[in-house]
Amino acid sequence: MNIALRWQSLPGLALDAEQLGHLASLCLKLEVETYPKPGLVSHVDNGAHRDMDAGLLCRSANILTPFFCDLAAAGAEGAGMNRLRAIGVAAERAMLAATSGVNTHRGAIFGLGLLCAAAGYRNAVGIRKSLGRLVSERWGEDILSGPVSLRSHGAVAARRYGAGGARGEAAHGFPSVYDLALPALHAARKLAPHDEEAVRIQTCMTLIADVNDTNLLHRGGSEGLHFAQASASAFLATGGVGSPGWRRRAADIHHAFVARNLSPGGSADLLAMTLFVDRLEV
Repeated sequence: MNIALRWQSLPGLALDAEQLGHLASLCLKLEVETYPKPGLVSHVDNGAHRDMDAGLLCRSANILTPFFCDLAAAGAEGAGMNRLRAIGVAAERAMLAATSGVNTHRGAIFGLGLLCAAAGYRNAVGIRKSLGRLVSERWGEDILSGPVSLRSHGAVAARRYGAGGARGEAAHGFPSVYDLALPALHAARKLAPHDEEAVRIQTCMTLIADVNDTNLLHRGGSEGLHFAQASASAFLATGGVGSPGWRRRAADIHHAFVARNLSPGGSADLLAMTLFVDRLEV
């Protein structure tokens, strides 16, 4: 069964921990099955990456599935941040072992993992708060006060350029997902009602245009970030996926990112999180 069919075959909103874990993994694979995304790996090419391809990313997503399940189950049991962090560390070790040390999904383990935990908690308690709000309320202080990764390129860039990074995003309830990406995704479905890949591309472009992506800062500094944001903004200003010839323009932007070695990995993670939240929020 292909990724789209597996996505469609999942049941409704109240998924159990195992289903939530599989949903999170599917969202990572749907992000890969999206082209053209500027500078990012897809089923078509490797983007600006020399150390990973679509097959590696999909294998990584499969490796992470049981850990996402564990995070959802831990959330359902009311776990604190220390337990969630321990599961996340184990997930990262398994990822690195499976990829020979390539960081395929460190950011997604963190962001999607917290959303899995929030979904598990919400199902167990039976409340109607958004997943982002639950993450912020239950674990936000611990996220900000917890240990800082010294190895992550994104964390280094966040410190150097003063960007909020993944920690700030999660602690504040994922505003880039709820205030930016979800509205863009819903609007894109009106522009391209029969093309979910186009919807994902429009959502990804919206994220690139507005997020201070620490992966872009790491690869290209402030100049690279500004180039990326301007390119995505120009695509959206001309109608995005609702305008004729949009695929060619999106591919041109993709190739320009590759030429500059730019890859908005933070936006890719946020796209996967947006797909996850979209499936679960009313």
